Amino acid sequence: MKHLITILFIAFTLNANAQELLTLSGKITDGSKPFPGVNVQVKGTEIGTTTDNNGQFSLDLKEGNYILVISSISKPKEIKGNLTENSFISIDMSDSFVVLEEVLVSAVRVKSTSPVTHSNVTKEELEKRNLGQDIPMLLNYLPSVTSSSDAGAGVGYTYIRVRGSDASRINVTLNGIPYNDTESQGTFWVNLGDFTSSTENMQLQRGVGTSTNGSGAFGASLNLLTNAISENSYGEISSSVGSYNTFKNTVKFSTGKINDHIEFSGRLSKISSDGYIDRASADLKSYFLQAAYVDDNTLIKAITFGNKEKTYQAWYGLSAEELKEDRKQNPYTYDNETDNYWQDHYQLHWNEKLNNNWSTNLGLNYTKGEGYFEQFKEGSAVSKYNNIVEATDTDWYGTPATDLIVRRWLDNDFYVANFNVDYKKNEFEVISGISFSNYTGDHFGEVIWAKQFTPEASIRDRYYFSDAKKNEFSIFSKVSVKLNDELSSFIDLQGRFVNYKTDGLTSGRDLLNVDKSYKFFNPKLGLTYEFNNNNSVYASYARGNREPNRDDFKNGPNVNNEILDDFELGYRLKNEVFNLNTNLYYMLYKNQLIQTGGLNDVGDYLRENVKDSYRFGLEIDANIKISNTLSINQNLTLSTNKIKNFILERDGESKNIGTTNIAFSPSIIAANAISYAPLKNLQISILSKYVGEQYLSNTDTKASKLDSYFINDFNLTYELKTKSIFKSIIFSGLINNVLNKEYVDRGYTFLDYWSTPGSSFEVQGYYPQATRNFLIGATLKF
Repeated sequence: MKHLITILFIAFTLNANAQELLTLSGKITDGSKPFPGVNVQVKGTEIGTTTDNNGQFSLDLKEGNYILVISSISKPKEIKGNLTENSFISIDMSDSFVVLEEVLVSAVRVKSTSPVTHSNVTKEELEKRNLGQDIPMLLNYLPSVTSSSDAGAGVGYTYIRVRGSDASRINVTLNGIPYNDTESQGTFWVNLGDFTSSTENMQLQRGVGTSTNGSGAFGASLNLLTNAISENSYGEISSSVGSYNTFKNTVKFSTGKINDHIEFSGRLSKISSDGYIDRASADLKSYFLQAAYVDDNTLIKAITFGNKEKTYQAWYGLSAEELKEDRKQNPYTYDNETDNYWQDHYQLHWNEKLNNNWSTNLGLNYTKGEGYFEQFKEGSAVSKYNNIVEATDTDWYGTPATDLIVRRWLDNDFYVANFNVDYKKNEFEVISGISFSNYTGDHFGEVIWAKQFTPEASIRDRYYFSDAKKNEFSIFSKVSVKLNDELSSFIDLQGRFVNYKTDGLTSGRDLLNVDKSYKFFNPKLGLTYEFNNNNSVYASYARGNREPNRDDFKNGPNVNNEILDDFELGYRLKNEVFNLNTNLYYMLYKNQLIQTGGLNDVGDYLRENVKDSYRFGLEIDANIKISNTLSINQNLTLSTNKIKNFILERDGESKNIGTTNIAFSPSIIAANAISYAPLKNLQISILSKYVGEQYLSNTDTKASKLDSYFINDFNLTYELKTKSIFKSIIFSGLINNVLNKEYVDRGYTFLDYWSTPGSSFEVQGYYPQATRNFLIGATLKF
């Protein structure tokens, strides 16, 4: 491979120098103001750059016709031209509705020059690998990110971690609307089937980041902007097929702007997969519909999207013995041991540009969710079922028991209202906003079959019930000001007020009565110093506060809220050949709710408070343009993640086992992407990912150590231009785990008794991931 890369490098360098290059430079503005951080890409190639702090850019190109794609955090704008000599162009974005699109997410996003560590992902980057896998798998190659899948192949229940923090600690917003489940605080990507096909771009902020709506960010925040308005009508039919009977079919359309103001667009998708693990199947059906109105100062969007999913149980993984015996086996044999959930979202966004200085955004949301998990219980104690069933046997404790089938339901409603005001003048900007949300949810269980019902019972009688209500109100103000030519500041203040109530019984028929209120103040501030147009440094401090989730209250009444102080120090270098983002972070936690490594009865990780803990790391993200056709993107995270004076409690005893590693927090995460475009419409990428050793528990025992792994993927896209019927046909291919590595990226452990460092007495479960597998697809555009 090294020799191949060397040969390619020499050949492409000679080819690039064979013809004299011309310089195309320019300046992009928002009215009279420079527009920094804008992406400038030559369509159909890997050639591109971003504007500097003065809104300027420069590209070296051969003579010819080109289309420049101009994009920031909104819909790209195309500029066509013929380059015959060194040229300079000016592009004013202020008269475009693109600026109005940005208001949808401006309250929760940051600009490229902000003192917040972040990564942007464009629609074009997502499309290259969008062949059916969920969003966590598509983000796997970002800095400090790891992803996993219950079924092993990236479809169904999938998971993402950033800096070792799981998805329940990653704030996710869709168009500024909170998406995390209000009670569990988790993110269920299985309910966003093929949502990538309706996503314009994403921004991942690592650390506390800027103030956002919804649950506090304790590892990262991820916000998604859905499809921007299309100027022109289009249609797309996309299909893909792959290993493990994986199929994806998508139909998309847009009317384009009717009478220059109105657009209708939509998507229908179906994804199915048997999964790498036996019977770890997933069946996802989803839709996205949008009606929009736009003029010079107004953008109104009415959006609805939803998903219906059915996934077979695979979240308890395999024991070490089962893994060694057959890593694809699934020990759950009841043919309908499935999760079934429906979720529909309704959003209304009204953006208004009042004048050159003032703009506003109103966002309204209603989400309806309903579904159940069906499970066969063999020899289960009848006392757990509220006298609905009679005993036909005894369990291994001698307790009266029987066989039965239950469905455990969740029925919830979620309302959100956001309002933001944005004021800009010269080098001064203030964004202020409020957000209110109301959640209600019913938890209940039904017995749908039993060997023997009691005489007075009826099928679907409930054996437990609890209701929950959660109200949240937040208010924030963010100020960005340039103090002089080199120094700019950022101040972000947020107040967040939460009330959570639940009353009734858990699925184990234990009382759960909670009535808690929290008042949080989350200050954030930072400075950016620009040495010149290419070099800058930044420093920031942010505090985050976070309330416990429902499971935390179930596990113990004395659970505490968490506090995080996040310190970031970064350096950025940007020029035509080399882009570098590097930063040090120190995340200091008080009462962090860490995952113990054990699971509850629906496969979620258990958590407990630890008094003092921290994450300290170095992140390096580099993009090197070797030639106009060859580029390399690399990132590396080196970290140490520790609990100070960890108290292990077992069998009523407590023992201080000293400083230990935080579970699921590898000290090394690295990724590499080599992209080569030998032809205008062809791109080939080799993607590599290394994740170092990590622990399944917080005790540093040898038995809970998970080995490191190194995997490689191969991605190819080719666009065929056609002259009739279709505008183009795009062929895509993805080979995951090219080297056929057998690896495990996640697991769990139960400590049933004392386990000191070095002990092998633990009970583990593992989630094997797929060996070599493929996905291929075609998209017809017309």
